[in-house]
Amino acid sequence: MLRLAWRRSTSTNSLAEPALRLTAAFLGADGQQQSSPAHIRCFRLIPHPPNDRSPLLQPLSACCLSPSLHRSMASGGEGPASDGQKHTNRLAKERSPYLLQHAHNPVDWYPWGQEAFEKAKSEDKPIFLSVGYSTCHWCHVMERESFEDKEIGKILSDNFVCIKLDREERPDVDKVYMTFVQATSGGGGWPMSVWLTPDLRPFIGGTYFPPRDHRGRPGFKTVLTRIIEQWQNNRPALESSGERILEALKKGTAITANPGESPPLAPDVANRCFQQLAHSYEEEYGGFRDAPKFPSPVNLMFLMSYWSVNRSTSEGVEALQMAMHTLRMMALGGIHDHVAQGFHRYSTDSSWHVPHFEKMLYDQAQLAVAYITAFQVSGEQFYAEVAKDVLLYVSRDLSDKSGGFYSAEDADSVPVSGGPGKREGAFCVWTASEVRELLPDVVEGASGAATQADIFMHHYGVKEQGNVAPEQDPHGELQGQNVLIVRYSVELTAARFGVTVEKANQLLASARAKMADVRTTRPRPHLDTKMLASWNGLMLSAYARVGAVLGDEALLERAVQAANFLREHLWDAEQQIILRSCYRGDQMEVQQISPPIPGFLDDYAFIICGLLDLYEATLQAEWLQWAEELQLRQDVLFWDDQGGGFFCSDPSDGTVLLQLKEDQDGAEPSANSVSASNLLRLSQYTARQEWLLKSQQLLAAFSDRLNRVPIALPEMVRALMAQHYTLKQVVICGCKDASDTASLLSAVNSLFLPYKVLMLTDGNPESFLCQRLPVLSSMSQLGGVATAYVCQDFTCSLPVTDSQELRRLLLDGTTDMPRQ
Repeated sequence: MLRLAWRRSTSTNSLAEPALRLTAAFLGADGQQQSSPAHIRCFRLIPHPPNDRSPLLQPLSACCLSPSLHRSMASGGEGPASDGQKHTNRLAKERSPYLLQHAHNPVDWYPWGQEAFEKAKSEDKPIFLSVGYSTCHWCHVMERESFEDKEIGKILSDNFVCIKLDREERPDVDKVYMTFVQATSGGGGWPMSVWLTPDLRPFIGGTYFPPRDHRGRPGFKTVLTRIIEQWQNNRPALESSGERILEALKKGTAITANPGESPPLAPDVANRCFQQLAHSYEEEYGGFRDAPKFPSPVNLMFLMSYWSVNRSTSEGVEALQMAMHTLRMMALGGIHDHVAQGFHRYSTDSSWHVPHFEKMLYDQAQLAVAYITAFQVSGEQFYAEVAKDVLLYVSRDLSDKSGGFYSAEDADSVPVSGGPGKREGAFCVWTASEVRELLPDVVEGASGAATQADIFMHHYGVKEQGNVAPEQDPHGELQGQNVLIVRYSVELTAARFGVTVEKANQLLASARAKMADVRTTRPRPHLDTKMLASWNGLMLSAYARVGAVLGDEALLERAVQAANFLREHLWDAEQQIILRSCYRGDQMEVQQISPPIPGFLDDYAFIICGLLDLYEATLQAEWLQWAEELQLRQDVLFWDDQGGGFFCSDPSDGTVLLQLKEDQDGAEPSANSVSASNLLRLSQYTARQEWLLKSQQLLAAFSDRLNRVPIALPEMVRALMAQHYTLKQVVICGCKDASDTASLLSAVNSLFLPYKVLMLTDGNPESFLCQRLPVLSSMSQLGGVATAYVCQDFTCSLPVTDSQELRRLLLDGTTDMPRQ
């Protein structure tokens, strides 16, 4: 969206160019863009094509730096001028962990809201908007260097209305200003620094700034001074150029369907998406670029869906191989926490070895689904174990007693040895001596009198001098440390030390358990205890999907607990709206802010998807009914009647200057992509043809993007494929808790069937489903036993009662003697 928007705006007119020249001139940036992201520390949006003359101070983006610049910025410049006295500002009254991290800055911070807006207008001051999130490394750096500096704090407070924003609380505001920063600089990341007029229109933007001038580049103090001068002496030009850029962005980001336009042809789009992914695929270790490497579950789910309808072609086989190899190599790599489970944010190298150690809830949710899907496809227990491993981590470390899920764990923590500050990965890494001291016992029967440490170190690549290459550690934080990575199969490790495979597995499991115990004694990373509706919706899907496939009642009970949490704490029944977030209080109670933040499109879309998955896992109609209610509200709040598709936020909110439709499946899937599937699934459950039509209109609105760069929207391509191949209805007639019903359900859940809906009918004409689908009342059990019907548009195969026969029917797609 952003790349396209800027290309359009600059090619159709040059409104923005004078503003960019003006900005570069008065900030004094020489414009040389750095393009070596050798050790990215904060998540970055997919960048624009490289730009040789960046107009802003984007060379110092936290996410676009060479190792040498990372080192100099982390250690160079002056420290904060602090006398040790603790200042408290109004952020102390907030609940966001990110805002609370800044509650003692000597800056007159305001949260995003009317109080700050009115102050800016009444005092006619520009706004400084600083955006980040609580587990963002470079946000911590900029706080320490600049926002804790009393001199810089006074400049900010005297000359600007300073607003601090948690991007996870307000993704709508973040998207607007990130669009501006990306369009005017060629890149973006967090922390994001944007200067606005009192009516919230941006005129200058960037990301991280060091506190003082450095190597010929102006530091944050100099930037502030120049902006103050320009605001006083050249304000009309600033406002005019910012306004022109904003207008260009409004035109460039518009996504709309032409009247009567149909969605693009699914097979063509899917083939193009596969080819684009294959072109970017890295064969040795899997994944879709050299480094840094992100898990990209949306890509993996597309590849497995593509295989499901192209099993007999070479392209289908290649797609499956790409997905399975990537999932396997990630699970073996250092991006996977082999001691305490779960996955880190991304790998800084191509071999999935040295990660950025932050753990995000949305990654765990999507990866659990990807791994359990790989298990359905392959039958390999390896993938099921990884899916369970992810949920074990979430249940233990990211779960609230209310049933909700926390947002993230930080990458940085205090080293065991102590010291003045936190270090990346300190909680997770090991020295060889630590391993030897912890696992000293000689293993009976092992060759060479090998100890448990010897076997563990061989298997996980632990080296005496550490196993992190210097280029992966530009700050020197991991010197002498080891990031565990599986270097050999268990069979090879067992053979190397002359023990059985069973013995080797026992030794490795025992070692991991001992190391996990040691980890609990280390200083923990910061935990972001904010509970977001959207990410909780993703996690709901994960527990429901994994629980259904494995027949694991404990996982299904946890899914139901999560759904009840959402209904109790993040659903305002009176106003009939989802709430964006809630928080863990000081007494471990769930707290809400006043006024609460209304939910955004992704909150509705991800929860609806989670509820549909929960219905198929539990066959409890209450979840289907709530999904229907939420979809009706989503349509009212976000649907674009003119151009089709959903806006990301409420279009009636005048403080959000761009009405955007997210058109990229990135770290999280686009809410429009998920909504396209939700609408299609719900149309099958409710017989609401308007939802089928809406799904088609949504896909038509994104036709240009789907046709040109489907790799940007692999989740939406899956929805397009579902439209094309027509969803199968798998109807089970039986008693929900009966063993014969369970046998049929197990057969369905054992298979990866991306284009199906599953429903249960017990013959009650007053049930939720029978009220909406009267045809279900005509379906009955054969001989008093649970019976399955496989249908398309409710034209059905002959009924079957045997689970293996049902499995064959679903795999082959055959229908014998159709009946109405």
